[in-house]
Amino acid sequence: MTEIYIPQMQLPRLERLVAPGKVLVVYGPRRVGKTTLIQRYVQQCAQDALVVTGEDVAVREYLESQSIAKLRAFVGGRRTLIVDEAQHLRQVGLNLKLLADHVEGLRIIATGSSSFDLAQKTGEPLTGRKHTLLLLPLAQLELQGVEAAHETNAQLEMRLVYGSYPEVVLMQSNEDRQLYVKELIASYLFKDILQLEGVRHADKLLRLLQLLAFQIGREVSMAEVGTQLGMSKNTVARY
Repeated sequence: MTEIYIPQMQLPRLERLVAPGKVLVVYGPRRVGKTTLIQRYVQQCAQDALVVTGEDVAVREYLESQSIAKLRAFVGGRRTLIVDEAQHLRQVGLNLKLLADHVEGLRIIATGSSSFDLAQKTGEPLTGRKHTLLLLPLAQLELQGVEAAHETNAQLEMRLVYGSYPEVVLMQSNEDRQLYVKELIASYLFKDILQLEGVRHADKLLRLLQLLAFQIGREVSMAEVGTQLGMSKNTVARY
C-alpha cells in the first residue's frame, strides 16, 4: 500500500517544490516515509543526484565549512544535492544558503528524523530561500485510493486506536501495532519533545497526553489539568 501511496500522492508535490536556487526542507514526524519518498524521487527524477547524510564525518567537513570554495568543490557538477539527517550539521541553514546563492542551478533537498531540530536550524538563515513539505501519517483520502469502501469500514476502529503510520497500516495484527506504537512513543516522540526548551519531566508529559486523550471532543481547562498534574497552568500550556 505504501508503495502506491508514496509516488501517487506525494512525489508530484515534491517535484513541484524542488527548484534551482531554492532549498526544499522536508519536515514530518519520524517513520512517516520521508526517506522512502526521497529515494523514490532519486530513482524517478534525479538519478545523478548527490545524496549524503549529515551523520557522515567526511560530509560534515564540507557542509559545515561556510567556505564557498569547499562547498562548490563538494557538489562538483551535480545539479541536485540531497542531505538526509541534516539536523546533525552545524550551521546547516547558513551553509545551505551559501550553496543556493553561489552554485548556479543547484537544487537542494534537506530532510531529517528530528523535525524540531531541523526546523530550528534552517528557519531564519533560509528565509525567502526555501520551500517546505510537511509529511504526516496517512490520511483517509490517501488510503481510499488503494482500498475499497468496505475495507475502510473494516479498518476504521483499528485506525482510530493505532493511527495510520504507514508501517502500522501494513501490519497484520493489533499486537504488532501496539508494540510498534509504544516503541515509537518511547524512542522517538519523547526524545524529540523533551528536546524543546523547558520540557524536562517525561512522566508528567505522559500523564498530560493521557489527560488530553480522555478529553477529546471537549474544551480543555489548563488550570484543571495543571491541578491534576501538580503544575501551573502556564507550564501546562508550554508543555
